[in-house]
Amino acid sequence: MDAGTTARSPLRFDTPAAWVATALQNPRLMLNDHAHLERKAATNALDLIGRWPYPVAADGADVDRAADRWARRLASIARDEVQHLGQVLRLLQARGGHFERVHTNPYAATLRGAVRRGEGLRELLDRLLVSALIEARSGERFQLLATQADDAELARFYAALVVSEEGHYRMFIELAGLLPGVADEIESRWSELLDVEAAAIAAAPAGSTLHGGVRTP
Repeated sequence: MDAGTTARSPLRFDTPAAWVATALQNPRLMLNDHAHLERKAATNALDLIGRWPYPVAADGADVDRAADRWARRLASIARDEVQHLGQVLRLLQARGGHFERVHTNPYAATLRGAVRRGEGLRELLDRLLVSALIEARSGERFQLLATQADDAELARFYAALVVSEEGHYRMFIELAGLLPGVADEIESRWSELLDVEAAAIAAAPAGSTLHGGVRTP
């Protein structure tokens, strides 16, 4: 799959502008939710390295180079997410909030429920594509916050994150393209998961969360 082509229009559901008001109804809750998302994103990248340290397509002497590229890219994503976690925690604490233990994300749970668990490289392919979709959706929402939030500090912060999310999205797509034996199903699986993602975000419960739905009057 061509990462550049896919990145131009990856999502099949556009978040309505009204979502920002719903998300910012309680900024501390939203920032706590965001902190958990960054923590889980870092854990996801590290888990991918741990479970699949060398699942790359390469021949002969290139195999070590390809494996190193795989691990380094995932490690760089984990590093970015941990850095973002620290930044979000600072914003949360500055607004009188604190990081809470319990967290749920029905949107992400629906996406991860579509992963073909126990099917080797097909499971890995799904996990990479799901990770790409979550990054793409987060980037779309960060852009809305950057342009519409009344809190100037939050607006600047989310504007800075948009580029990072786009980079992570592209990286997960590129990593999927490195997998051996599943190239012929990437396009069809990506299309299927795009539909799952659109349905999941459209059905997400409303609330002060980054992957929530829109509160109706």
